[in-house]
Order: sequence, then structure tokens, then C-alpha cells
Amino acid sequence: MKESPQTRKLEQILRSSKLVAGGFMGDDSRSFNEVIYADASQVSKLGYTMEEIAARMQEITDTAKTGLGNWIKVDDKLQAVADEAKGSLICPWPHSGRYVKRITTVQRYNSGETIRWSELNIHLIAEHGFFEGRGAAFRIEPVKLINVIF
Repeated sequence: MKESPQTRKLEQILRSSKLVAGGFMGDDSRSFNEVIYADASQVSKLGYTMEEIAARMQEITDTAKTGLGNWIKVDDKLQAVADEAKGSLICPWPHSGRYVKRITTVQRYNSGETIRWSELNIHLIAEHGFFEGRGAAFRIEPVKLINVIF
């Protein structure tokens, strides 16, 4: 199937470094649609939805923000910290949306395993089912994310 001009333009934006250093696709050779499909398949196999994942991420971020840059207990399994920087990030899809430059880091008490995400990652997962491409600085592996936060 032939790609539309809008799809080609979005692919170029996701691969460029204009919005974020290194781009959203990293060194992944797959198209962004292939990345989305592969990640959606993994999420579905584990019995979750993008909305559930994003809601849990937002819940953890909201809790972490109350710690003002210090680790805070989220629940009996997790602790988290939110670090904020000046400025905002823009969604690469063609709609309005600016997201605070805030990085949430989560750690499981029992294993010490950690994972991190930005406010933009939450949006990209909830609205676009996009965890970013392999090699991208903020690529989130869906299986690891689910194993850490649930």
C-alpha cells in the first residue's frame, strides 16, 4: 500500500532530531507503523490496553511530583521520583500539544528494576500507541514497562 504524503512527513519528523535529540525512532529501521503494530501486539498479549498503561504512568507521575524531586513511595511495590527541567516538548503528530519536560523514574522495591519516561511518552502511548523506536533515548519496552508498573 502506498504511503500518504502525511504519513511520509510524519515518518521524516519522527526520524529527525528537530524536536528531540536523536529523534523518536532511534536507529530502528522499521516504519513507525510497524513499531506501533509490534508494540500493540505485545501489550495485547499481556492483557493490557494503551489507555490502562498511560493511566498508570500518569498516576505514578502525579504521585512522584508530590516528592519535589525526592523519591516517594507510590505503593507497596514502587517508589518514584520526578525531575523537571525548564521548557516543554512537542508531540510530533500534527495536533497541538506541549508537554512539560519532566522525567519520572520508577523503581520496584523487590527487584531494584527501574524505568523512566517523560510526560510526552505518556501522551504518545495513550494517544498514538507509540513507545518510540529502538535506539531512541526515550524508547520504552512495553513488556518491561508493564512488568515494572503493574
